[in-house]
Amino acid sequence: MDFEFIGPTDKPAMVLLSTPDWLEAAKAALAELGYKVHAPASHDEFSQRFGQVQYQVVITELLFAASSSDENASLSSLQHMPMAMRRHAVVILIGHEFQSLSAMQAFQQSVHAVVNPRQLASLAQIIQQAVAENDLRLAVLRDTQLRIAKGTI
Repeated sequence: MDFEFIGPTDKPAMVLLSTPDWLEAAKAALAELGYKVHAPASHDEFSQRFGQVQYQVVITELLFAASSSDENASLSSLQHMPMAMRRHAVVILIGHEFQSLSAMQAFQQSVHAVVNPRQLASLAQIIQQAVAENDLRLAVLRDTQLRIAKGTI
């Protein structure tokens, strides 16, 4: 697996999608928003990359690279990861069973937003909204962390 250079001004995003149409739509939406997109092909590659890069956005589907167990190991890993390890990433889950931007369904899946594939034409706007809402929720935490790091608290 090759790693390309991620600079301090880059906005890294990861796309974990097995459905080709969804993958292309997600890549296009993220590129439109200025993200540098990585699309791992397996759970092992996801684990290695996520541990080394602070991705700002992760988009996945329920059955990404699912084996016979019909479970997305990458999504399960994210859902059970300590919040301090995944707080930097906005996780968006795509599936036919979701109503786009349903806060309750997102909460049930331990992600920031859910998207129905019928809404993929609006994915760039959905990403922007999910990122903005997450930034708003975490603004106080990030400000406090910065003040502690500077020693002003």
